[in-house]
Amino acid sequence: MTHTDYDIIQIGYGPVSKVAALLFDRMGWRVGVFERFGELYPLPRAVCIDHEVNRALHAAGLGEIARASTSPAPVYRWFNADWQELLTLDWTGESVSGGPGTLFVHQPSFEAMLHAETRRRSHIALHFETECTGFEDKGDHVAVTLRDTVTGESRTVTARYLLGIDGANSFVRERLGIARTDLGFEADWLVVDFLLKDGLTARDLGLVECGQWCNPERPTTIVPGGIDLNGRVLRRWEFMRLPTETKEEMIQEQKVKELLGDWIKPEQGDLIRHALYTFRSLVADEWRRGRVLLAGDAAHLMPPFMGQGMCAGLRDVWNLAWKLDLVLRGEADDSLLETYMTERRPHVTEVIRQSMFLGSIICIPDPAAAAERDRMFLGGEAPPPAPFPVLTDGLLARDAEGALLPFAGDLGPHGTVRHQRRTGRFDSFVPAGFTLIVDRTIDTAALPRQTLEALGVRVIRMADRVSAADAEYADTQGQFLPYMAERGVHALLVRPDFYLFGAAADGDALQRLIAALEHQLAAHGMVRDRADA
Repeated sequence: MTHTDYDIIQIGYGPVSKVAALLFDRMGWRVGVFERFGELYPLPRAVCIDHEVNRALHAAGLGEIARASTSPAPVYRWFNADWQELLTLDWTGESVSGGPGTLFVHQPSFEAMLHAETRRRSHIALHFETECTGFEDKGDHVAVTLRDTVTGESRTVTARYLLGIDGANSFVRERLGIARTDLGFEADWLVVDFLLKDGLTARDLGLVECGQWCNPERPTTIVPGGIDLNGRVLRRWEFMRLPTETKEEMIQEQKVKELLGDWIKPEQGDLIRHALYTFRSLVADEWRRGRVLLAGDAAHLMPPFMGQGMCAGLRDVWNLAWKLDLVLRGEADDSLLETYMTERRPHVTEVIRQSMFLGSIICIPDPAAAAERDRMFLGGEAPPPAPFPVLTDGLLARDAEGALLPFAGDLGPHGTVRHQRRTGRFDSFVPAGFTLIVDRTIDTAALPRQTLEALGVRVIRMADRVSAADAEYADTQGQFLPYMAERGVHALLVRPDFYLFGAAADGDALQRLIAALEHQLAAHGMVRDRADA
């Protein structure tokens, strides 16, 4: 088909879909977004984003929205019934991305600002009260059947690709008949959001700022819910349903008041909502079928104990956007899209397993089992949480036997730099794309410049903050050079999504690394002439 109504159609309009639409608009693609409901969902669900997602939002030109809707996270503490500390996750320290590891977000404010931004963008056509009732992959495009939920009228529109970002009960996934793998976690929790009166904070009320109370009599989550645009503080409680309680009982208003009664008084704020959720651990077995792809909750669900649900969905579209951009431009074959699931599914599966590990600490209603858990943690016998996962497959540097090279798949560093007498975020100077960061030990004159230019790789020389010349990038925050020194490398070849394709310890290793990138990209149709071969 020589012309389609849109380049990309997105079904669903949650936060992941909003960010996806803004990413594709920024790349110049025509996006049609179709949402069956008539307005934005006004209540909070997710309560935090991590440093990687925050970094991606800034790189996508959405930094002001991220700043306005987030606040730094406190230390995340896990207590037993007697308030003895079992586990501490310090989210306050500096991350590899050059800021706090975790930020708490007020999701309604975050989404409202994203929505306002989509309304300003010329390439995004947003349609409320329009549900997808069918679609057909025609080989060179997708035909999507839509129904107006008010008039009942149907119509068909076309796009080059269709993205199902339509939530846990995804119509797109179900229409394709894609099964999901259950990793084995299921628990019912009552989620309660409470907006504090003006000026009140968790500290004023004697609350744990961020924690899990692993009391077998009532496992309870106490976390921030962000700060709304009027400066009011949202607090969230989550109460596990006990085996002796019914689902119907848990959602009764009297039950909610009873559970909240030990924590907060009605006159101290407003009850925003309460809902019973079944926390699951599911991963779709396929994420792409031809020209149709899944992202967000349509592709995976996880328990909330790491605060990674929305983050995982945003990570999906950040991974997918740059690849789909290359395919749509004709600069890569659509085989590049196969790396989307190859990379994202193992990563999110490990995140889910880590969330399940944390869930296994708190979801213990049996006193004897809880006592044994306490003994292990307080005695130093419990296993520590695993490191946050990295990429383990996909477009990554490998040795002759096919094993990943050291540091390939790790998240690369980011921070504040100085360049041409200006200081700012590295991503404000260097747009997302393939980037080669080298220190002064690398002879850039010996690099295969024409190959790097053909592959769209920018070369950045990083130097220390004292001696850096104007043309170099001064590592003013100390994020880049120490990262390289700790790993014994002098060059980082960074992908558009900030993950390392690989790292090199010297010039010869760097030449091989560049050749490996060229070879892998060529396998996906990015074959260019090499005048300097």
